[in-house]
Amino acid sequence: QVQLAESGGGLVQPGGSLTLSCAVSGLVLSAHDMSWYRQAPGKERELVAGINTAGDSTNYSDAVKGRFTISRDNAKNTVTLRMNSLNAEDTAVYYCHGRYDNCSILEYWGRGTQVTVSS
Repeated sequence: QVQLAESGGGLVQPGGSLTLSCAVSGLVLSAHDMSWYRQAPGKERELVAGINTAGDSTNYSDAVKGRFTISRDNAKNTVTLRMNSLNAEDTAVYYCHGRYDNCSILEYWGRGTQVTVSS
């Protein structure tokens, strides 16, 4: 059974930092591109950051570029999102996402972790 379990969310003051982790089980992490998405109240889910299978290529939304860093450790089956200089617009539920693309496409989602940026 595939599981993506996010952790590390919480309440943080503006300008603060948080590190989210995604613990992956039930699949070969090294075969999956991984991403973090977020969904704020009343808004659609949006891509925040992505990383390829080898971990040598990343992409970020314009809203977080320069502040967030995605990384992965295939040996430890974890994907991490380091978030710095947080502001109120970063408040959302953050989701871990995995994608396998080889002839067929398989996608997996975690249940999300809440990040609230407020003073």
